[in-house]
Amino acid sequence: MVGMTRNWIVNQLMLGEFRSYRDVCRKSVLVALKVSVLAYALNLAAHFLMYGTGLLPYSLREALVVATVLTPPITFIIAVGSYMIVGFAIHDLGVSRAELERLSRTDMLSGLANRRAFQDTVDQCARDKAMVVFDIDRFKTINDTHGHSTGDTAIVAVARILADAFPEPCLCARIGGEEFAVFSADMPFADFAALAEIARVRIAGLRIGAGAGAFGITVSGGIARGRAEQTFGEIFSRADTALYEAKTGGRNRIVLAPQADRPARDAAAVLPDTSTMAA
Repeated sequence: MVGMTRNWIVNQLMLGEFRSYRDVCRKSVLVALKVSVLAYALNLAAHFLMYGTGLLPYSLREALVVATVLTPPITFIIAVGSYMIVGFAIHDLGVSRAELERLSRTDMLSGLANRRAFQDTVDQCARDKAMVVFDIDRFKTINDTHGHSTGDTAIVAVARILADAFPEPCLCARIGGEEFAVFSADMPFADFAALAEIARVRIAGLRIGAGAGAFGITVSGGIARGRAEQTFGEIFSRADTALYEAKTGGRNRIVLAPQADRPARDAAAVLPDTSTMAA
């Protein structure tokens, strides 16, 4: 009984988590009211106990008046102030923790998801899935010729096109250097492949820089589909192999990886050019 009572009191006085400062104020007032009622009840109980044992130095009526007039408002003011201070601290810590978690899963240059977030999403998906891996062609030459700052500009530009071409809930990520990946489990594979080709064509139309120094970039890609039980590593390995074939086959193209259960002699296929679709 004592344990149940203690747990009930603790549950009533717990602040919990807060979505906003308004939520802190609202919960602080509610908790302060409960604390005031509890303090008032304890005060009354103590006075009645002292009165029953003859230890009360003044009349019971005067004691009850003082307890009623002073205990609830003083307790409420102290409790609401204390709980608001603690609540604001809890709220700020929660916001900071959520922001740190978001930052830990975001690539700072591109603004896309990073490799960790991408891999976790793929591995946690229990449905058939699709993945396309893109790599900016001749990126080292871009850095060597135009500088790393221009290379960063190219990465940001590609990231924006990918984020625009693939609607949610597709997940776009920069998984390293000049390499990007997109994951989906919520659209037909043919539609996903079509979006990948549209993104490639749009990237091929980019111009980085201005004036006479402006230059174009292209990407190569490898696309693969996976079964529900397959992991990121399994699907990525096949998509990456298809990407290599796109690179060695002339670049600026997307190669479709054969399904995992098909023999290797079923060569990967190059996706048809959909330049008119991307116009």
